[in-house]
Amino acid sequence: MTGDREDREDREERILSEGRRVLDVEGEAVLALSRRLGPDFVRAVDLLARASGRVIVAGIGKSGIIGRKLAATLTSTGTPATYLHPVEGLHGDLGIVRRDDVAILVSKSGATEELSGLIDYLVRLGIPILALTSVVDSALGRAATVTLDCSVDEEACPMDLAPTTSTTATLAMGDALAVVLLEQKGFRPEDFARLHPGGALGRKLTLRVEDVMVADEYPSLGTGARMQDCIVPLAEMRGTVPIVDEERRVVGVVTAGDLTRLMERGGDFLRVPVTQVMTRTPKVAHLGELGSAAVHRMETHGVMALPVVDEERRLHGIVHLHDLMRSGVV
Repeated sequence: MTGDREDREDREERILSEGRRVLDVEGEAVLALSRRLGPDFVRAVDLLARASGRVIVAGIGKSGIIGRKLAATLTSTGTPATYLHPVEGLHGDLGIVRRDDVAILVSKSGATEELSGLIDYLVRLGIPILALTSVVDSALGRAATVTLDCSVDEEACPMDLAPTTSTTATLAMGDALAVVLLEQKGFRPEDFARLHPGGALGRKLTLRVEDVMVADEYPSLGTGARMQDCIVPLAEMRGTVPIVDEERRVVGVVTAGDLTRLMERGGDFLRVPVTQVMTRTPKVAHLGELGSAAVHRMETHGVMALPVVDEERRLHGIVHLHDLMRSGVV
């Protein structure tokens, strides 16, 4: 039995060791891309940013899969893009290409036979080509308007054959292009939400704190209140009561935890002024703020509710973590 356990442990360690090796090789390849990024990357971003038409992305095999992902990422971040299969393109699908488009062609070798016909067509039409390749001085690299070097030292495959590290590097380069491009275009969270209206992602990007806050006759107390005045509001409103000044500006909050700690100290705690117990710099949410941002603040600071205020810090309601969770933000 001891031998079986040792064999099992050795097997587990070999599996973990190989997994770590693959991640290390691919991680280092991406870092190497970062270190050699230069003026060609700027030219590539400018080329895509200036395009008045769509971005046509093409590749074959594993490069085609990376191309499909890049087209999807560009489209979802404000740059209309479509994937064109190189072979299908030569059999009728080239009709989607317009003279104001830009093409991104993905090929590790830069000499993929299936791309040659598409390259010829794009060059004849005057379509600018951005090449993502591991061989800059290749047929694709020479035909391209801009070429980005996505080469790697080795594939993670132990035989150095299966596209692994090279596809990861190309995928990362495509992500870098898409993210810098969205920043250059001033793409905002609101734009992202408009393009992702469905599901949990849409809710995270569209739901505001005022959509779920408790607002109608929400109890608050003035600075002259005492702790005896907090007991009923704390019970009714799940443990958080805002303290406001004469103009309903939030100057503090009292929580059920504050009341419990005060009771443990003994004495006539009911007559203690709320100003002696309240948190004087409470975390708040602002009207118009995303619910996901409010959740992040609650989790960061370990609170369950936030007063919702306007620009003048006047109280409009309170938003609870449980309500945000029910709404699908979390």
